[in-house]
Amino acid sequence: MSTEIIKTLIIGSGPAGYTAAIYASRADLKPVLYTGMEPGGQLTTTTEVDNFPGYPNGIDGPKMMEELKEQAERFGTDVRIGEATSVIFSKDSNKNHEIVIDHEKKIFAKTVIISTGASAKYLGLESEQKLIGGGVSACAVCDGFFYKGQEVAIVGGGDTAAEEATYLANICSKVTMLVRRDVMRASKAMQHRVNSKRNIDLRYNTEVVEVLGDNVVEGIKVINNKTSETEVVDVTGFFVAIGHKPNTDIFKGQLDMDDTGYILTEGKTTKTNIPGVFASGDVQDKDYRQAVTAAGTGCMAALDAERYLASLGI
Repeated sequence: MSTEIIKTLIIGSGPAGYTAAIYASRADLKPVLYTGMEPGGQLTTTTEVDNFPGYPNGIDGPKMMEELKEQAERFGTDVRIGEATSVIFSKDSNKNHEIVIDHEKKIFAKTVIISTGASAKYLGLESEQKLIGGGVSACAVCDGFFYKGQEVAIVGGGDTAAEEATYLANICSKVTMLVRRDVMRASKAMQHRVNSKRNIDLRYNTEVVEVLGDNVVEGIKVINNKTSETEVVDVTGFFVAIGHKPNTDIFKGQLDMDDTGYILTEGKTTKTNIPGVFASGDVQDKDYRQAVTAAGTGCMAALDAERYLASLGI
């Protein structure tokens, strides 16, 4: 059986992966893109995308990803269903990188663009999972606009939660902020921002027991973990800000990462510590995490891969 050697392999199919595919295919890098377990990435759980340039009336998240896929395929990208389950990267630029798909198929690539994204952490409640896209969100910047003038709740006690709570407080009538412990993990500066907002109701030692509503969020049931008192809070939106986990487990030990698993890239490039391996999108961006910034780094990764191959005379 012949060995498949791919010029540019793209792992992941969010805005970063598909944008990398569009640029790579136009540059005749003959990209092959494996979608991963969640084709389309996090945007497939978002019903309405209102902040991506070029869509004045907004667009449905899954539809946007389908259109990005079609655009990539129009230029010749080979989009395949499958997940990269293990990799062996070579530090020798004369050797190919080895990737295993779905634990069984081995392929080789001259360049690899990693766009596996990051997964939002949720509380894990059945009622919460049921209403993702129906009022439950892990991105206040993405979805807060839809709750303008309404009462919402946010759970989390770190810098991201504090930042998102203050963002929501600027557009919502009231924000109930729930912190599981008796202190916030956020920096003093971020805590001050929260405390300076009159419409943020900050509650410590409080946990969510259930998200209420059949098709859309109608409220949350909370418990005080010190007094065991329960209460129903009427809200139309519920935001979870307890962190993200970059999908980088299979690259550990080979690529340089920060202490939370985000891939480190060189300066303003998408280059990793392995020649010919590039990272784009949320897998290397814990600060912005927006579709438009992910798409931008996808473009950069394709250009970096093209220049790398050109330097090798390929």
